[in-house]
Amino acid sequence: MIILKSPGEVENIRAACRIVAGALARLRETIKPGITTKSLDAAAEEYIIKHGGKPAFKGYLGYPNSLCASINEVVVHGIPSGRVVKEGEIIGLDLGAVVDGFYGDAAITVPVGDISPDLKKLLEVTEASLYRGIKKAVVGNRVSDISNAVQVFAESFGYSVVREFVGHGIGRSLHEEPQVPNFGPPGQGPRLKAGMTIAIEPMINMGKPGTVIMKDGWTAVTVDRMPSAHFEHTIAITENGPVILTAE
Repeated sequence: MIILKSPGEVENIRAACRIVAGALARLRETIKPGITTKSLDAAAEEYIIKHGGKPAFKGYLGYPNSLCASINEVVVHGIPSGRVVKEGEIIGLDLGAVVDGFYGDAAITVPVGDISPDLKKLLEVTEASLYRGIKKAVVGNRVSDISNAVQVFAESFGYSVVREFVGHGIGRSLHEEPQVPNFGPPGQGPRLKAGMTIAIEPMINMGKPGTVIMKDGWTAVTVDRMPSAHFEHTIAITENGPVILTAE
């Protein structure tokens, strides 16, 4: 069941989203060669709690940390550890917060120092594909209009779109209906209505679209170990168009 939110509920979601956006902005500034993913996790958790929220991911289905930190070929759900990030790598930072029972969720992928032109292009295209999808999140469209916009744009650059993980509704739960894939033909799925709040999150691979889950049960890597990028915003669908709730 898709739950439509009142304007007041959207503002409650926005409060959680502001914390997520602020934490990600802080982490972006913190990233440098030599830092560990565990220290990034600690910084994210500290920021969320200091600003009146709770980490949304910690304990969710048994996930052990507040942050997902996904380096290079890791698509999503990289578990923070003593792993040191190195010059030339990319790292996906996926973070959620809950405030007064309402959730916010967003992700960015950032360079560690100077990165290759190929990696820069992957990040640029993945982020741009997110905004292509958001533009389609208007009343009267269908969910797959978002999906198709992401896929067509990303694939036009020779990249592939991950199938196993998708975007989702969000509100009083971290994951609600509807699912929001990043692929598929337009004109399918539920009709978009004002009051819907969804997380759109393209995961785009430089190589093949397939993924593999590692032995920890969480870390998803590309099947060919080529790099992957991930960007996500929580948005509200309104009569006046999409509103990005996790904007900085």
